[in-house]
Amino acid sequence: MLAAVDIGNTNIVLALGEGGAWVHSWRVYSDQRKTGDEYYVIFRSLLESSRVDTAAVDRIVMSSVVPNLTLSVQKNMRRLFGRDALVVSNDVRTGLDRESLPAELGSDLLCNLAWAHHVHPDKAVMTVDFGTALTFSTVDGEGRVRGVAIVPGLLTAVHALFGATAQLPQVELKIPSTVLGRSSEDSIRAGLMYGYAGLVEKMVAQSEAELGERLIVMATGGLCQTISPLIPRIETIDKYHTLNGLALISSLN
Repeated sequence: MLAAVDIGNTNIVLALGEGGAWVHSWRVYSDQRKTGDEYYVIFRSLLESSRVDTAAVDRIVMSSVVPNLTLSVQKNMRRLFGRDALVVSNDVRTGLDRESLPAELGSDLLCNLAWAHHVHPDKAVMTVDFGTALTFSTVDGEGRVRGVAIVPGLLTAVHALFGATAQLPQVELKIPSTVLGRSSEDSIRAGLMYGYAGLVEKMVAQSEAELGERLIVMATGGLCQTISPLIPRIETIDKYHTLNGLALISSLN
């Protein structure tokens, strides 16, 4: 059984995979103030509540974009499963052209790119990840990483708007019935949902113009299913895209 850990800025995802499927997954809030012991108690209670046989885990792979949590979680994986984790970096085998990897590429984006190229090995692919940041990661048919674009994510934009204004409310993100909002909540939804949909479409079109070829667009992240009806160019939605990339990298190493 494989244990995969994706440490993001908002959540830590721990998932267990077997036979090509994810059989368990949990989300824990990323909190750099928590001690390693606190995280150990949380992870252990989640595993015990699902009656997971920790001895069955024979591989662990980790991705992290929060350096202050990497070592703590790495130690806890060793305590829980009795073995060391493979930590994803530009130095591990990914199936991508290593010479094309940007030095500052986040390990989550590396997983996204690796899985996109694995699924479509002869095509240019863009992965759009709707997380804390909205990221656009593009790989060509030869496995060369062509580049990444990053903007604040949808929820990050909502929190910024709510925190920086006196009268605008915190809202649930969903597609409004019209772009012409008549209340504060509908106005925010209209601006964010249709605005971000247009942003994605523009990024895809601009990337295709620079590459000179059509992209396959894959989407992942917490809000991908919410906004995807507004973005016709999204061809594939997979909430496990990053985890699948982790599993792939584990198998290659």
